[in-house]
Amino acid sequence: MSAPDRWGRVRIHLFNAGFVLLFLVVLGRAWQLQVHSRDKFQERAEQQQQRVVPVTPQRGTIYDVQGKELAVSLEVDSIYAHPGQISDKKVVARQLAKSLKLSRRKVLAKLQSGKSFVWLKRRVSPQESDRVKELKLGGVGITREHKRYYPNSRLGAQIVGFTGVDPNGLEGIELHYDSDLLGRGGYLISQRDALGRGLTGEGRIHGGHRGNDLFLTLDQNLQYVVQKELRLAVKEHRAKSGSAVVMEVDTGRVVAMASYPDYNPNALAKYRPGQWRNRPVADAYEPGSTLKVFLMAAALQENIVRPNSRINCEKGSYSVGGQTIHDRKPFGRLRASEVLKYSSNIGSAKIGQKLGRERLHEYLTAFGFGERSGVDLPGEVGGLLRAPRDWFEIDLAAISFGQGLTVTPLQLATATSAIANGGRLMRPYVVEKVVGEAGEILWRQKPEMIRRVVDEETAERVRAMMGTVVEKGGTGMRAAINGYRVAGKTGTSQKVDPVTGGYSVDKRVASFIGFAPLENPKLVIAVVVDEPKGLPYGGLVAAPVFAKVARQAMNYLQVPATALAKAPQLPPIPRGVTPVSTGGLQQVESNEPEVGRMPDFRGMSYREVMKTMEKTGLNIRLSGSGRVVEQSPSPHRPVRFGAEIWVRFAPVI
Repeated sequence: MSAPDRWGRVRIHLFNAGFVLLFLVVLGRAWQLQVHSRDKFQERAEQQQQRVVPVTPQRGTIYDVQGKELAVSLEVDSIYAHPGQISDKKVVARQLAKSLKLSRRKVLAKLQSGKSFVWLKRRVSPQESDRVKELKLGGVGITREHKRYYPNSRLGAQIVGFTGVDPNGLEGIELHYDSDLLGRGGYLISQRDALGRGLTGEGRIHGGHRGNDLFLTLDQNLQYVVQKELRLAVKEHRAKSGSAVVMEVDTGRVVAMASYPDYNPNALAKYRPGQWRNRPVADAYEPGSTLKVFLMAAALQENIVRPNSRINCEKGSYSVGGQTIHDRKPFGRLRASEVLKYSSNIGSAKIGQKLGRERLHEYLTAFGFGERSGVDLPGEVGGLLRAPRDWFEIDLAAISFGQGLTVTPLQLATATSAIANGGRLMRPYVVEKVVGEAGEILWRQKPEMIRRVVDEETAERVRAMMGTVVEKGGTGMRAAINGYRVAGKTGTSQKVDPVTGGYSVDKRVASFIGFAPLENPKLVIAVVVDEPKGLPYGGLVAAPVFAKVARQAMNYLQVPATALAKAPQLPPIPRGVTPVSTGGLQQVESNEPEVGRMPDFRGMSYREVMKTMEKTGLNIRLSGSGRVVEQSPSPHRPVRFGAEIWVRFAPVI
């Protein structure tokens, strides 16, 4: 074979080999792209072809202690647009602005922003969503998101709190337990072309999960009662504000907590931030004579006095540290128990002198004053209790009757619970348990004793002394209720004038702290009314609120009544003060044995029955739950004075 032929064959073989090698390279690359790196390139392609927008997660539900919803997340529509897919942006902006009640200028600015995706309006009403759907606009889509809704409106608003658009919690339980309630958000995915323009008007939400549920210690029915009575008292006495706390004495569980003015978390824009304030934990005030309870507990524990010890109250005027202390009446020698019953400032100052500044400070600190209680709510303040080295002689006297230090209503309720339960200071709490998405209990809160403050004998003596406060001649007679023996203490304190730095001439805080029943305390109730008009005494302003709440709470909890317990005959209200009802049947002289007609309660809810009770003044025993199925007397029958009146509830099947 000639040399040219051999070279020709070599070139053919080299060409074939090169072709095979090139084929193998192409095949290998194809295998790499289609098999080995398939997932990576598919993911990259999807990223180029899809627009991913994070959407808000679904928060867990907040329930009361009975499992009734206080805060829920509802599915609502949100409107978005792909501006690149919209040709006539001015026309579309005008149509959308009209349908969504937005500024046409702002809508047009979003459509002309150059972005591939924009939110037009989130969490719209069903009517707005329907109007947008009817327009059938290209490049405009609708997706589902979650919106926080509070089915009971104002009920427990300051405790539950509210969320923002994010929707992170901004106040109350929503804020404090935000990480538990907030779920993991999903993603809105929509298709787009190579230029980033949207290809479809609809998007799908992928991934995400809802948050955990919370069960509170609050009882919706008791919360309603407390808010109602507090609101009526603030309005009746034309006060600046009011606070109330109801707590279980043995556990520290807060079953109701109210502030007024309040607000509707579903319409935040209509209210001022001051109305969001949870006053029982965020507002500190000088407690006045309610602090005498803890002074007396300290003195009894230290054997400084005994209940029958005599104290000279100097006929109503006593000089201490260059200043003169006065009593409301010129008392002479009073027993220690009478110092509490009649609320003598001079008697309290003398007990404080015997106790001494160091020991008094020690006991006040032990009762929880001057420090935060540790309740699981945001915004709690610790109040003010200065170190004893900073007390002058007049400071010791003033602090002994509740001036010169500040406390919160929650601190006052917690400290009083220690008297009611035998000397144990319990940590207050409002969340009972956290429940996961599958219904499993992730965490449960248990009652926690912080420390023992006084022994059981001392606590029992103080309880008995507090019981005399609501008896005839005591300052808290208007806290008494028929059928139950209760105990408590009134308080009326001057407010500091921010201009002069001294005490105000006319601004007062009226308060009452107490528990029921006296023999076996179940609930502690604290009531504080800020700047009531007229005669601003705790016995006239706050004590009646305690009576109304306590009476309804005892009925609701079905606490057995003490047949012999009877509210004392009340003295006339001083002139210039609006009469305040004690919440029970009015004990008036009358020849008419009939006190009214029995309403028709059949089919009513617990709340509707309570509203009717308030209007009619009837003291009705309640039992069961659900709707009214039976009552006595029958509807429209006469109600005789002293007769047993009851209604029974049962679940509706």
